[in-house]
Amino acid sequence: MSISLSSLDWRKSRRCDAGTCVEVASLKDEIVIRDSKDPDGPVLHFTRDEWTAFVDGVRDGDFTFN
Repeated sequence: MSISLSSLDWRKSRRCDAGTCVEVASLKDEIVIRDSKDPDGPVLHFTRDEWTAFVDGVRDGDFTFN
């Protein structure tokens, strides 16, 4: 059975107010990400472990550019 990506529950950050954000959705055992300006464009797929590592890294400040 094929799942339509447009039918997923896509979420944006509460801080997204300019419309230039990424959207995230859960798809079976994956987390998928797309550009909110191009909902029919490419979608990135990550395992749940990869997504968790990324989110933990953001929380820990691993991606802070000074």
